[in-house]
Amino acid sequence: MLSRKTKHLLLKIVSMLSVVRGYNIAIIVLAQYLSAIFILAPEKKRALDIILDFNLFMIVIVSSLTIASGYIINNFYDSEKDLINRPNKSQLDRLVSQKTKLKVYFTVNFIVFLLSFFVSFRAVLFFSTYIFLIWFYSHKLKKLSVIGNLTAAFLAVLPFFAILLYYKNVYPQVFAHATFLFLLLLIREMIKDLENIKGDIANDYQTIPVMFGESSAKKIITLLTVLTIIPIYFLVEIFDVGYMDIYFYVSLIILIFFLQKLWNSNSKPDYLKLHNILKFLVVSGVFCIVLINPEVLVHGRRLLRF
Repeated sequence: MLSRKTKHLLLKIVSMLSVVRGYNIAIIVLAQYLSAIFILAPEKKRALDIILDFNLFMIVIVSSLTIASGYIINNFYDSEKDLINRPNKSQLDRLVSQKTKLKVYFTVNFIVFLLSFFVSFRAVLFFSTYIFLIWFYSHKLKKLSVIGNLTAAFLAVLPFFAILLYYKNVYPQVFAHATFLFLLLLIREMIKDLENIKGDIANDYQTIPVMFGESSAKKIITLLTVLTIIPIYFLVEIFDVGYMDIYFYVSLIILIFFLQKLWNSNSKPDYLKLHNILKFLVVSGVFCIVLINPEVLVHGRRLLRF
């Protein structure tokens, strides 16, 4: 039998894992490595060589810690809102005090600062800026309509630019992928605003649904969803994405279904289902990166066709 003290410690560990959303960080780590292997790394470089690259490993670790600290500070500022929007999760998160969260936040950021030096001074500047932007978003920008949504989506994509800066391989295909991901994340942020409208009203968050109503938010989401056709067209028709074009065709079908369901949704459970659809598209997109060219795992990445 575990002692009372041990049980309390385990609960606090589980609570902190809930705060930093370890499952999200694991997906981002996988996405960074797959992006490096199949899109960003130099031609003819084998997957094993990329995986064993110490500098890339450090960038991924530092990215993960930065994102974890971002979740902590975001949770710190959203504690009152989460009591309304996510009461069950909020109870678990509150097992760790606000004071402890701040201590962990500053400790993690200090570790990020130190580890960045193992990569380069440019990495130090990049991640220091990233940390500041996450704090500024959580403290100020999150409560603003449009700006808050755009910033949240941009910050979610930013870890991939750390890999891009490392390899210095800038392809138009990369920006097409980034644009598609950015639009999906921006749509998801707006769905979250619809999902959390009660807590946002209570805490004076100036989101689009709060200021202009749910119908206006749905119209903007519809426009953003239609805009995803542009990067999909370039990725499927202009650039060479191998068998990943299957993913983009399926994504179009799912997004059509998503729009139909969006206009029939008017409750938190409905919006939660829409949120999960978008999460499925993002996560499945990470795994489907392998479809670009599976031979990379053995022979290295072939030259992309434009």
